[in-house]
This record gives sequence, C-alpha cells and structure tokens, in this order.
Amino acid sequence: MKIAIVCDDLIQRGGQENVVEAVSELWPEADVFTPVATEFWVNRFKKRGVKVITSFMQVLPFKVKLNRFYSVFLFHILGIESFKLEDYELVFSISSRYAHHAITRADQIHICYMNSPGRMFWEPDSYFSPRLKRFLSYFLSYFRMADYTAARRVDFLIANSRNAQRRIKKYLNRESTIIYPFVDMNNFKETANNSSAASDYYLVITRLVAWKKVDLAIEACKRLNLKLKIIGVGTDMERLKSIANENIEFLGYADDIKVDTVRKCKALINTQLEDFGIVPLEAMAMGKAVIAYGKGGVTETIIEGKTGVFFEEQTVESLCETLKNFDLGKFSEEDCISRAKEFSKDVFNGKIKKLVNDLTSKNI
Repeated sequence: MKIAIVCDDLIQRGGQENVVEAVSELWPEADVFTPVATEFWVNRFKKRGVKVITSFMQVLPFKVKLNRFYSVFLFHILGIESFKLEDYELVFSISSRYAHHAITRADQIHICYMNSPGRMFWEPDSYFSPRLKRFLSYFLSYFRMADYTAARRVDFLIANSRNAQRRIKKYLNRESTIIYPFVDMNNFKETANNSSAASDYYLVITRLVAWKKVDLAIEACKRLNLKLKIIGVGTDMERLKSIANENIEFLGYADDIKVDTVRKCKALINTQLEDFGIVPLEAMAMGKAVIAYGKGGVTETIIEGKTGVFFEEQTVESLCETLKNFDLGKFSEEDCISRAKEFSKDVFNGKIKKLVNDLTSKNI
C-alpha cells in the first residue's frame, strides 16, 4: 500500500514532530509532505531514505522566522492543498492546524491524527495578540468555515487525548478515537538507572511564548525565593528575562543539557494548558514529579499525589500555594517511571498500526 504522510510543518522540534517521525518509521517507504521544512528535518529524514516533499513556502524569505506570520495568510493551507496525492492509497495526516486540509479522492483513505483543532481559528484569544486578533476578526468566520469543511473530508479522526477529543466534537462535530502520544523510554534508560539526589531548583521546559504562561512560574519563584531554571527559547524570552531575578536562570535549548538538568531538578513546573503535553511525561520518565496547572491533557497523564500535584487556577497565587505545600518525599522515582511507561513508543506504535490495518482492511 502506497502511503503519504502529511504534517503542518517541520520547523520546530517537539511532540508533534516526534509523532510525524514515529509514523514515518512505521511505514518507511511513505513520503512525507509538509508546506515548509528546515534543513535539519529534510536531512534527518533523508538519512533514513525518506523523501520530504515541500510546497512553494520552502522558497519564501525568512521561512522559519516568519512561519507564524505566513500562517495568518493561510499559506500553509494553500501549500497542503497543492500537494498531488492522487497516487497514494492512504493519506495519514498529523494535524494541529492545517494538515487535515489535504485533498484526497473519494476512493482514497484519509486518516488524521489530530493533536488539536487549530487554536488560531477556534480559540484566537490564546493564539494572537489583541491587536492582530482585531484585524483578523473580519476573516475568522471564513477560516472556521474552511477548517470545519476540511475536517468533514477526513475519513477517520484520531484524537491525542480526551481533551482534544472534546474539542474535536465541539468545534468540528466529528467523533474520534483516542490514541495518546508517546514518550520514548529508550532516551531515558541510562537516566533511570543512574539517578541522583534532587538539587534545590525547580525546572520549566517549554517554548517561551505568551500562552505558555511561564511568567507564572517566574513570579511564584520570585515571591517564594525559590531557584528556577528554564529550558526553552521563543518570542517571549526577552520579556520573561526582564521580569526575572537572580534566582531565575535561562538555559536556552539544547538536547545535551536537557536530560542532565531534568535529572537533577527538584520537580518540573508545567504552567500551560495543553491538549496533551509530552514534557511532563519526559520528566516522569526520568523519575521526576510534576507540578502542573490542573486542566487539559496533564490530568490524563499525571496521577495526583503519586506522580505530581495540580494547582487549581492559572494564577501566581495558586501556584505559590502549591509550591509551599509541595513535599518531594511523597513521590517515588519508581512510580513516576512506571506511569511514563504506560505512554511508551511501543504502545503508541502498536495502537496506530492496528487501527490503520483494521480501517484499511475494511476499506472505509
């Protein structure tokens, strides 16, 4: 069976990109279609003999820096809809925004793994600045109508969490099956076997953009005179640095520091609302408890009182109260690692492959 894999873009390195890579490994002969990709991703797939096919966006100026700007003008959707997919029997899209817009024939099967209905269309308050939202308000109704129509063309939808499943039903009026994303336990085997005593700092790992609410962790640690290290880069970095004090350390982002920094932290702080969120699972895979805002996907991965604790409101005051009461001695590395194993790559691969085999054998 000839398979095409379609994704929003290949710009960042995160949970969605990990899913794209995992699906590609399941079907190594499949071609990967994406509107725009960095050289890192093109070369990474090329080493495995996988062809990455891009759109007109690949030659646009400052394609990485202006990627989000281009999305406002629907360039990604135009790129995806321009792909010639007629020769493929199965199209498997991985979508947080655009990939489900892929155009397929009636006799082709289109399965979409949806991380979330596009926040830029359905929840613009959490995606755009107030000024940009005012400008786009004239177009958002059209954007939502186009997104809704595209979702109707998909033959089968997979949601990455119960939270995503609810939003898919609410915004797109589609039923979906849940298959959780994965944490690759092989990346943390050495860490789990060579754990060390926790240091005195808390840790945040995320892209530094406004909706991630990293300022909550900074302000809470300032008030309580706690040490905080932050791994990540993004458009909100300079603002966050301006409100930090000497107890707050920005480490940028590099894989070579991530594992060691997590291994030595007291606990991970997760301030954002996400449909799933892979970083808390990565921390648990290294035996670390998580302090998280108690909404969204983390409620499906963290076992409160056993692998982490929740703060109820997305406010500095609520986080401060939880940090004051946090008792590291109540959490064991074994419990955290055991929980992370329930979301392993092997579990994900098995469920995806079974679902695809079942659907293609029925020829939905």
